[in-house]
Amino acid sequence: MKEKSFERKAELLEAALDEFITKNYEDASLNNIIKNAEISKGTFYYHFQDKQALYLFLLESSAKTKWEFVSNRIDEYTEAYEGKDIFEKFKMQARIGAEFAITFPKFHRLSKMFTKEKGNKIYDIAKGVLGSDTEKLLEEMIGKAIENGDFKKEFSKDFIVKTVSYLFIHFDEIFYKPEDFKLEKMIENLDCYVDFMKGGLGK
Repeated sequence: MKEKSFERKAELLEAALDEFITKNYEDASLNNIIKNAEISKGTFYYHFQDKQALYLFLLESSAKTKWEFVSNRIDEYTEAYEGKDIFEKFKMQARIGAEFAITFPKFHRLSKMFTKEKGNKIYDIAKGVLGSDTEKLLEEMIGKAIENGDFKKEFSKDFIVKTVSYLFIHFDEIFYKPEDFKLEKMIENLDCYVDFMKGGLGK
């Protein structure tokens, strides 16, 4: 995207968010986005090369916003982190994630829709642009937890990574009622969810 700002930029990004959080990448319509943003195609193509460029820009904006949000909040948990097992750390991270989802609901929904693109070309392209891989970070975290004896020995690292990753990704497909998206209820459900994991996977 060209650095220069332009009139109705906010409207374009909002229209794009609305489209990409309700449809998968392939089905999302650039014509709908341009129409809802009330801009000309010429204005759009001056600032973005195509639908893919717009999608990647939104994903990068979402990732940057979340990183800044988490960085600002994680300092408050630094001391609490020390000496805790991985399940307590999951709870702290989940709390911050829940706060982000409440504060930036559309960015949260965009990231959930993006995870469903796995296996499609756009997913690999976006991962190449975004860089850091959440699954790799989770794998490192679980590796340390295995060394610390947080998990039952009969489970392999690969099994634990895949199971935990799947459970977190599909959390809000289980808890999807309006009351489940209130912060206190979301944190309560997440705490129970992690306790459930600990009951099956933990020592």
